[in-house]
Amino acid sequence: MLDALTVEIGDRLAARTVELPWPVEPFGPVAEVQEAIGTEEQMRDLLPGVEVAVTEMAPFTRRVIEAADALKLIVVCRGGPVNVNLAAATVRGVPVCYAPARNAAATAEYTVGLLLAAMRRLAEAHRDLKDGRWRGDFYAYADAGQEMEGKTVGLVGFGAVGSRVARVLRAVDAEVLVADPYVDPAAVTAVGATVVPLDELLPRAHAVSLHARLTPETRHILGRDQIARLPRGAVLVNSARGGLLDYDALCDALESGHLRAAALDVYDPEPPPSGSRLFRTPNLTLSPHIAGASRETAERAALMAAAEVGRYARGEPLRHVANPDALGRGAA
Repeated sequence: MLDALTVEIGDRLAARTVELPWPVEPFGPVAEVQEAIGTEEQMRDLLPGVEVAVTEMAPFTRRVIEAADALKLIVVCRGGPVNVNLAAATVRGVPVCYAPARNAAATAEYTVGLLLAAMRRLAEAHRDLKDGRWRGDFYAYADAGQEMEGKTVGLVGFGAVGSRVARVLRAVDAEVLVADPYVDPAAVTAVGATVVPLDELLPRAHAVSLHARLTPETRHILGRDQIARLPRGAVLVNSARGGLLDYDALCDALESGHLRAAALDVYDPEPPPSGSRLFRTPNLTLSPHIAGASRETAERAALMAAAEVGRYARGEPLRHVANPDALGRGAA
C-alpha cells in the first residue's frame, strides 16, 4: 500500500501506519459497523490530524468519524465499505471510496474449485490417502464423483463474482441459471446463462453457488424450505457470506443424504465455534474464508486505493464513491 501511494503522490506522502490483528484474528461487528477489527478507542487516538485514511478493516463508526477532526477522505481497500458508517461520514462531508471487484477473480476461481471439490470428492480423497486409506471405492458408481459438464448450476447473485463463475461454467458446458432480481437480463444472456426466479432455479439445479450480498432481504435466502426444493443429490457451495445460508438446515440435509455434498468458505459466526455441527457433518468441505485471498487481490486493492488518494490530492473527481452525497459538502 505504501509503495502504491508513493508512486501515486510521491514526496507529498506523510504516512502514519498501524497494523491490526486481522487476518490472523477474524473480523466482526464493532459498535454499529460490520466486518471490522480494532476498537473505537484505538481509532479515536490515531486519527486526530489525519486528512486521508486508507484501511481494510478498521472500524469507522460514528464516534470515530466525529472525533477525526481533520478527516477529508476514507478509502477502503474492499469491494464494499461495510466497516464504515456511511451516514455519519456523509453528515461530516467525508467521501468514502472503495475498491469494487478487487477480489472478484480470486473468489470466482476459488468458487469453481469448491464446486469441483464437492462434486469430485477431492477433500475426502486427499484426507483419506494421507491417513493411509486408498479410496478405490470411489470408482463404484454409487460413490463416484460427478462431472460439471452437462449439469445445471444455479447461481444466486450475478455481480462481479457470480458473472465470472458463470463464464467458467459455460466454458465446461454446464447449463447456468441465475437468480438475481436486480440483474440486467442482457448481461446474463451475454455469457450464455439464463435468468429465472429462485423458486424455478432450485428444483432444476444439480449444484447451487451463492453470490449475493448479505442484507436483511438475503439473510437465510437458502433456508430449510429452499434446500428441500433442491433435487436429491444436489451440491451446495457458499463463498459469499455465512448469513446467506441456514447452516443447521444444511447439516440436516447432508446427514439425511438429501444433499450429496457441500463446500463452504464462509460461516455465521466466524470462525465457527469448536463444537459446531459443521465439523461432524459428512460430505462437507471447509476452508477459512480465504476465497478472495490472493497476492493479486492485495496488489489490485492497493493500486485502486492509491489511485483514489491521488485523485483527491490532485483535485480530480473521485471514481468509486459509496456516499456521493458527501461530495462537495466538506467536513463540518
